[in-house]
Amino acid sequence: MRIIEETLSRVTAGAGVSFNNLSVIPLVAANGGEPDYLTLDEALARGNVRVTETSEAGDVPELRLENLGDQPVLLLDGEELVGAKQNRVLNLTILAPAKSTITIPVSCVEAGRWSHTSPEFSTKGRAFYAAGRARKADQVTASLRTSGTRHSRQGEVWEDIAAKSSRMESHSDTAAMECLYDDYQDQVEEYLKAIEMVEGQVGAVFAINGQIRGVELFDFSVTFRKLMPKLLRSYALDAIDEQAGSADSKPPDVMRFLSAVAAADGSEHLAVGEGDDIRISGQGLAGGALSARERVVHLCAFQLQEMGSHEQSRGGQPC
Repeated sequence: MRIIEETLSRVTAGAGVSFNNLSVIPLVAANGGEPDYLTLDEALARGNVRVTETSEAGDVPELRLENLGDQPVLLLDGEELVGAKQNRVLNLTILAPAKSTITIPVSCVEAGRWSHTSPEFSTKGRAFYAAGRARKADQVTASLRTSGTRHSRQGEVWEDIAAKSSRMESHSDTAAMECLYDDYQDQVEEYLKAIEMVEGQVGAVFAINGQIRGVELFDFSVTFRKLMPKLLRSYALDAIDEQAGSADSKPPDVMRFLSAVAAADGSEHLAVGEGDDIRISGQGLAGGALSARERVVHLCAFQLQEMGSHEQSRGGQPC
């Protein structure tokens, strides 16, 4: 898609920073000003947004979002919503219009619970781990192209979480993804302490064991700074899972990867909220972008990995 090509052509890759087996290569672009929207965390903190089940009965792949504020709200692909009848993650990035109520597509990341723990959802600074986001993105693209819906393959999402939990010896009574983050919280936070942003950074390319896993790119440096912790945690959890993997001796070819993303097949669909959803697919690639207000608000693209391809197990605690 031309808008993605143009957006990627304006970024420059900086010097990468590595911690353990995770490398983060900053993407820098000239941008100024403040975003004309709030992040979900900001809107929740101000009481501008309510996220609930669609009804008392509920519906696993959909939630209700009410934006009471005067500004749009940015919901991030993979962002976790905690509470209500079961924890969910966003199926794609959405810009929820001001003063509106919309239905948002989600995937369940807690297979063993279907009962209210709270009337509304909250956030806890997490997103679906990156490998799971990649596979979910591929599934959502297929769903949009074949049926016009934005659904994941829920059974496969649960299988993915179960496989990772087994590898990492993390045991949850409700098969919740959050248990993985709870068990490995100290290790995950070490990555956040070690990797800092640079001036003008609007995104990053992430590599594990020398192999590129994904890219995250935003319209404003301010937005990336706010959402970077969630994204970095998602890649850090994968890096911990894959610490026993063999490292590629060659540095990751960032520009080649970005060129592949720019050249990938794209399909454009009317977004749930503002703008258009652009789905990205290609040889071993999956992802999506939200185009709104004459710019790419967020782009994420991933190198697809085989499910269950990691063998290293590490100790965890029951949740």
